[in-house]
Amino acid sequence: MSEVSIIGLGPMGSALARALLANGKRVTVWNRTGANAEPLVREGTVLAPSAASAIEASPVTIICVANYETSYKILDTKETVSALAGRMLVQLSTGTPQQARDNETWAHKRGADYLDGAIAATPSQMGRPDTTIFTSGSNTAFRKSEPFLKDLAGNVLYLGEQVGSASAYDLAFLANLFGSMFGFVHAARILESEGLRVDSFGSMMADIAPIMGEINKHNGQVMQSGMYENPESTMKTCANTGELFVQQAREAQINSEFPVFAQGLFRKAMAAGYGDEEFGALIKVLRENA
Repeated sequence: MSEVSIIGLGPMGSALARALLANGKRVTVWNRTGANAEPLVREGTVLAPSAASAIEASPVTIICVANYETSYKILDTKETVSALAGRMLVQLSTGTPQQARDNETWAHKRGADYLDGAIAATPSQMGRPDTTIFTSGSNTAFRKSEPFLKDLAGNVLYLGEQVGSASAYDLAFLANLFGSMFGFVHAARILESEGLRVDSFGSMMADIAPIMGEINKHNGQVMQSGMYENPESTMKTCANTGELFVQQAREAQINSEFPVFAQGLFRKAMAAGYGDEEFGALIKVLRENA
């Protein structure tokens, strides 16, 4: 598998093209804004005159654009649909599990094999051994795509034939990531309110990342099993800490939106009688609110 086409040359699409070039692939590219392709052409990619031409140039096409709606605008034309027949389409745009199912059906009706994927990294992290790509869809499509996907990321995870799995894992990853990022921004304000350095804290959090991972792993096991007794840290203990977040914000006169949000969930958990259970019991509150 030495020839690959890429549609979409934003920061991520461009990073994908460069990673493939670095591994000796012949890369054909196309982008709605041609100027984005100019640096890549100088580096060795081939610029196709149209999306249909890009698809025709390779047995496999990766599309990496802002969302599935943009993807349809590019792909759902008479010329492009004709070019897809008999070829492989790898969708690396961000979407929902339902959009992945709809996209797979759309691709199959047009004679294309289909693999849905999601990149759990930033453009600058592409090509590294620890970079992760989630994939799901037909096993045949994955096996055909795996060689060049490994040029993009050292950790390519195939999550099975349920095509929405990659998007589900991606959104779950992003929920955890953004939750942590919101917490980090509030943490920065705590430190700033005491005249302390934020960059030092960021470095410290990078160093202790494995500990945070162990906590997530433990809570995942607790929630999957439904065994919330014998907690390492009770909901009551966590809720008391949540109250301190709010108190500190008021004392320091900093924004309290994030701790107030967390305080609300903790109070619901306490009112439901989960005070002596593991923190993971908080999922029961979210289930009830559904």
